[in-house]
Amino acid sequence: MPNVPGLRSPHAKVGRIVVFGRMVDKIRLHARGELPADYQPNLGEVRLPLFDARCCRFLGVPYEDIRSRVLQGGCDEEILSWAHAHGAARTDEECLIWNRFMTKIGWRDDRSDLLRDRAAEYGLSGPPPETFFELLDLDEGRPCGATRSWEPHPVSVVIVMGVAGCGKSTVGRALADRLHWEFIEADQLHPAANVEKMSRGVPLGDADRAPWLEAVRQAAGDCTSRGLRAVVACSALKASYRRTLAPDPAGVRFAHLRGDTPLFAGRLRSRQGHFMGESMLASQFEALEQPADALALDARLSPAELTNRIMSVLALP
Repeated sequence: MPNVPGLRSPHAKVGRIVVFGRMVDKIRLHARGELPADYQPNLGEVRLPLFDARCCRFLGVPYEDIRSRVLQGGCDEEILSWAHAHGAARTDEECLIWNRFMTKIGWRDDRSDLLRDRAAEYGLSGPPPETFFELLDLDEGRPCGATRSWEPHPVSVVIVMGVAGCGKSTVGRALADRLHWEFIEADQLHPAANVEKMSRGVPLGDADRAPWLEAVRQAAGDCTSRGLRAVVACSALKASYRRTLAPDPAGVRFAHLRGDTPLFAGRLRSRQGHFMGESMLASQFEALEQPADALALDARLSPAELTNRIMSVLALP
């Protein structure tokens, strides 16, 4: 199957367990009409030996309940916390056993023959996969071992987002300082033409934002390629922008600072020397597409409270 943007490896962990993040991705993609037809028969609990069904049984929560909760919105960690609270209470030891069992399905077991048949059917070149996790990674264009289930903290980029005046730069910088991560201020990566346009009170269009978003994505990617982690302050107003910034959701989380026009307008009036003025706020709210997979936060809270909340929910060190 081709690579599906927004679908992570089965190895990628959310909290303490593998598979869950991939199941959540498929739910979101299917709801948006972006999940290829070949994946759809494997959704849910229809086929009991498959990963979604096994994950639901492990959590002790029916698939339709998980699907409903995902579509209500929230980041992965919030949804998993909900599942743990409404299903079977799983210990760290049980999660460890789950991870080791799932990552080795197909390796010298009763499904090894099926694994070999699937690999031949897919026409994969190179060394054959030893597990079904490896089969999926290779089939979807990921090198084996690129995503490791034993990574203790798979989140490597946090994007603090929202309209002008929400406080994303202040909170992003405070979060980066607390975590000792790199801080990337997206506003500083705008081309000069964009800055000039916004200084005149002219809203940017998608074409204006495209090279800027790519520059922000590249800056975050440069950090992770050097083994560093980053906090990014970026408006990320539309779903398409967020997909540009985070084509693979495995290591990226969004924290959305939400509030109303009077709150943010007051902040913008008191801000000096910035190209984004109060006159631009209406266009920002007009462009904003509420994210369904972000940690939603009340922008009225103090930067310290917001930082603590992000660190707590995302279990950041």
